[in-house]
Amino acid sequence: MVMRSIGLVLQSYLVLASAMYFDLGEQEEKCIIEEIPEDMLVTGYFLLEPWNLKVSNSPHFGLTVSVKDPSYETLLSKRYGKHGKFTFTSHASGQHFLCFQTNSTRFSVFASEKMKLHLDVQMGEHPVDHTAIKAKDHLQTMEYSTRRLIDQIQYIVRQQDYQREKEEMFRQISEDTNGNVLWWAVVQTCILLSVGIWQMKRLKDFLIAKKLV
Repeated sequence: MVMRSIGLVLQSYLVLASAMYFDLGEQEEKCIIEEIPEDMLVTGYFLLEPWNLKVSNSPHFGLTVSVKDPSYETLLSKRYGKHGKFTFTSHASGQHFLCFQTNSTRFSVFASEKMKLHLDVQMGEHPVDHTAIKAKDHLQTMEYSTRRLIDQIQYIVRQQDYQREKEEMFRQISEDTNGNVLWWAVVQTCILLSVGIWQMKRLKDFLIAKKLV
C-alpha cells in the first residue's frame, strides 16, 4: 500500500514536470479560465505542497476543485487530497472556470501557510485510457495505434469546430458593429442637414423681419 502511494506521487511529479504552478494561500481560492470546445473530455492532474517544505507545519491539507461552464453552472465540485486528478466533460463551448481552494484542517485565524499548486490540464482522450484498454483486451499494436490516431483526429476536429464557432460569433459582432456605425453616420448626417436648414430658415426670417431683403 505504501509503495502504491509512493508510485502515485512519483507519477504525479512526472506528469506535472512540464506543467504550470502558482501559489495558493491556505484556505484561499483561485480560478483559471480555459477555452474548451463542446463535448470535450478534460483531465487535470494536480499536486499541492507547501511553498517552503522546511518550515511547513500543516501536514493535513487537501484541495477542493470546482468547475463551472460558460453559463456558470457547476460541472464538478469535489474535495481531494494533496495529489490526484479530476475529470469532467464540457457540455457547451466557451470559457470554463476552474477554481481551486485548499481545505486545511486548521482554523482560518491560524491558516496563513503558503502553498504551491502544480497543475496540468489536458483535453481529449489520453494514452492512459488506451493503456488500460490494451491490457484488458490484448489489442494488437496496429489497432492500438489506430485508436489513438482516431482520438487525436476527433480532438482536432472539435477544436476546429470550436474555432469556427468563435469566428462566426466575431464576424456577427463585427457586422453588427459596422451596421450600427453606418446608421449612426446616417443619423448624424440627417441631424446636420436639419440644423443647417433650420439655421437658413431662421436667417431668412430675420432678414425679412429687418426688411433687408
